[in-house]
Amino acid sequence: MADRVAGVRLAPYTTLRVGGAARAFVEARTGEELVELVAEADGAGEPVLVLGGGSNLVVSDEGFDGLVVRVSSRGVDVRHDGGRVVVTAQAGEDWDVLVARAVAEGWSGVECLSGIPGLVGSTPIQNVGAYGQDVSQTVAGVRVYDRQAGELLDLDAEQCGFAYRHSAFKADLARYLVVSVTYTLEKSDKSGPVAYKELATRLGVEIGDRVSLHEARTAVLHLRRGKGMVLDAADPDTCSAGSFFTNPILDGPEAAELERRAPGFPRWDMPGGAVKVPAAWLIEHAGFPKGYRRGPARISTKHTLALTNPGGLGVTGFPADPEGPAPSGSSGLAATAADLLALAREVMEGVEAKFGVTLVNEPVMVGLRL
Repeated sequence: MADRVAGVRLAPYTTLRVGGAARAFVEARTGEELVELVAEADGAGEPVLVLGGGSNLVVSDEGFDGLVVRVSSRGVDVRHDGGRVVVTAQAGEDWDVLVARAVAEGWSGVECLSGIPGLVGSTPIQNVGAYGQDVSQTVAGVRVYDRQAGELLDLDAEQCGFAYRHSAFKADLARYLVVSVTYTLEKSDKSGPVAYKELATRLGVEIGDRVSLHEARTAVLHLRRGKGMVLDAADPDTCSAGSFFTNPILDGPEAAELERRAPGFPRWDMPGGAVKVPAAWLIEHAGFPKGYRRGPARISTKHTLALTNPGGLGVTGFPADPEGPAPSGSSGLAATAADLLALAREVMEGVEAKFGVTLVNEPVMVGLRL
């Protein structure tokens, strides 16, 4: 088992490039080691932060006063079952590498999730989704360590409690440790039915049409790059946690109030009469355009949903460089976690005042609260 290291800065292990030091830091290279490390710390009453790709995380400037376990487990098992392929990946596998393999080998079902940074273990927690697909459509099961019961469990999709950008795991982050994820994909060189208008337009097809897996992946990567959502050492906008806010889902009275304040606002109809509203539209129309800055933190110049730390690239670069110079903080070009949260609060308050809609953050906060 790897040795613990004291005082490791966490900023280089996150795509936002913010966060102080961990009291102790260790890498888990196998699923068994991951469970053992977390169980041992739990037994000793030691606080634990499980760290994946750091792409959906905001760590406080004070860091983490406990043990940070970095997930580095590897391994992909593939089983063919008629017209389907069942893929079980360890939590530490790179998600986009797995998607690229699926596209190359003719496994359909996750191609529109191309370019999403992070590790396999985070995908069911966030129920990651993009361009009309989310992982709940393909997740067959998740192996977890139940830290409360002290046992390994194999949960089926229904037990995962999937909802929009949510799951049973996200509802109780301190309880479940994702060890591996099993996906059921279709053996096909065609994408799933295109379900997102922007993607259909880019592909030149109608909603519901299918295209080659390669075409779908290429189009999605093009769209994500245009929004600064694909990690790129030359693009400061990619020093972000992706979409910082989820798209609000409003009930009937809430939608009626928004219609009163903003007649004809863009919307997607949801089951049960609910309405989903694009958070990016709310933010921009509340007076926060692309590139809006508060100190060293700013809204992406490409997409109003992303809050960025443009100075972070110059400090540490991609990929993470734990040995690089320390972040310069708010006194220099790099933002701190406090800087980013100040911008987030300003945006939230502005949207609330203009539209009466409360935005909810998507990234996980460590030692922070909005």
